[in-house]
Amino acid sequence: MTNLFPITSAKTDLDEIEKIEIELLLEAIFRYYGYDFRNYAAPFIQRRICHRVSKENLSSISALQEKVLRDHNAMERLISDFSINVTEMFRDPEFFLAIRKKVIPIVKDFPEIRIWHVGCSSGEEVYSMAILLHEEGLYEKSRIFATDINADILEKAKKGTFPLDGMQRYTKNYFEAGGKRAFSEYYKAVDDQVFFHSFLQKNVVFAQHNLVTDHSFNEFDIIICRNVLIYFNKSLQNKVHKLLYDSLSLSGFLGLGKREGIKFTSYENCYGEFDAPEKIYRKIK
Repeated sequence: MTNLFPITSAKTDLDEIEKIEIELLLEAIFRYYGYDFRNYAAPFIQRRICHRVSKENLSSISALQEKVLRDHNAMERLISDFSINVTEMFRDPEFFLAIRKKVIPIVKDFPEIRIWHVGCSSGEEVYSMAILLHEEGLYEKSRIFATDINADILEKAKKGTFPLDGMQRYTKNYFEAGGKRAFSEYYKAVDDQVFFHSFLQKNVVFAQHNLVTDHSFNEFDIIICRNVLIYFNKSLQNKVHKLLYDSLSLSGFLGLGKREGIKFTSYENCYGEFDAPEKIYRKIK
């Protein structure tokens, strides 16, 4: 006789319960706060949620759902967990060298240069771009829009203050990216912190922006969206690619991370490979 109720392992049952709890948590966050994490990559979102359950000393994901719905501070902590802030000055120097040597000669004669740094985190790559533009004589006619979902990390980015112990690595990156001066000219060291000079912030606008739910807000000549899409599933990646495409001027440049690309998206045929190794594309239609 066929068993209508097959025996399943306890682990399988727990995995299924956890999956349901995660779906309910993400749905609750979307409906109450408007943040949509429902199409983030499942392994990533599971790790970050379980991390927050542990940090909050809770017994289950369901308990976390109750807490974030009733405690806005707990929700802010969870958003911080979902916001990955791995960055550094002139990260992947070859990318910035390609911008300097290949992209800048094309945009240098534009009357204005509009750049969007998507998922700017604590701002290191934004200040890197400001330095690069300054050295190429283009900073005065450039406007950099730096956005992130995490309001707390944006406040840190606005200050332009970073730990002194990172400067040796950052200096190395700077010179490998084609730096033309002493890197120390751009900051002042005080105790164990460095403060980047305020002129680097003059043409930078830091703003909170949610890639998943917010719309295009300008037309840009260069969009830098590196190591953001890897945390989204295929459906959400395609949705974000639409936003990037809509936000990029014709013949504009799109820079992605090493593990990202436009293949197998709906916009694959809308770009030409400008610098394949550095994942820099140019909008062709």
